[in-house]
Amino acid sequence: MKVAFLFPGQGSQQPNMLHALPRDAIVNFTLEEASEVLHEDVLHLDTKEALRSTVAVQISLLVASVAMARLLREQGAQPDVVAGHSVGAFGAAVVANVLPFQDAVALVKLRGELMEKAYPTGYGMGVVTGMMANRLQSIIDQVANVNEPVYLANINSINQLTISGSITGIDQVLLAAKKEGARKAELLQVNVPSHCELMNPISLKLAQALGKVAVRKPSIPFASNRTARVFRDAHSIKEELALSVSQPVRWHEATQLFYEMGTRLFVELPPNHVLTDLTIQAFPNARSISVASMGVKSTSILINRERAVEI
Repeated sequence: MKVAFLFPGQGSQQPNMLHALPRDAIVNFTLEEASEVLHEDVLHLDTKEALRSTVAVQISLLVASVAMARLLREQGAQPDVVAGHSVGAFGAAVVANVLPFQDAVALVKLRGELMEKAYPTGYGMGVVTGMMANRLQSIIDQVANVNEPVYLANINSINQLTISGSITGIDQVLLAAKKEGARKAELLQVNVPSHCELMNPISLKLAQALGKVAVRKPSIPFASNRTARVFRDAHSIKEELALSVSQPVRWHEATQLFYEMGTRLFVELPPNHVLTDLTIQAFPNARSISVASMGVKSTSILINRERAVEI
């Protein structure tokens, strides 16, 4: 029985997500580390007003997930594999000992700034559930155009998909999807068109920045959200961190890979339970929990108990 740590991406944020973290020494140290890199108190970034910024959202997600992963590991709750959804890949890389945390904070800050600067207004993402990818792609092909581009972005489950592009174009696709019988079709709390070719220039700049950072071979397997393969070398993970912002997330396939590798306990790091809901739906024979819902103490007890049963 393997344990996977799952690191959430943009859309999972909540106001006060950093303030809600346990006030433990390792958590405080993580907050201080981030603040040192940012030259400001990271606790200023999780207000409702601050989280209107893509930069604040992405940094807050990284800090919250890494802080809690560190606390769980300190209590003996270790992952066998890690994966991150979108910007969550940076947290996964930190916990896999590929990327130093302070470098991850600087890179995520740059990532958010580049994305926000490229598309300050008029762009974003939407979610469609209850519809297969080929049908949604057909709707996109019929509705979208050069002036109002829309792209199929993330395949989170077999029938939960996200689209990315101009808000006007997304609204048209969402309306058409509802008419075609989609169970849900709505805008997401994301202000940039992630995971599509509009982000190609961002990937190039991230690759340049990552080229200046020393990375190490992962200490535990790291699953790519872009290729749905396990990476065991630093170079592939560095490439993943640069390219995933401009390419679709194949989350369902990545977690399916973990399941096939023997993962039966999926643990989602704070601040929400978005990834937990997806794994519950996809793998009813596995156990999927959210630290934010269950609490760090109960989560660590469960992981350690499962380990003891396995032994």
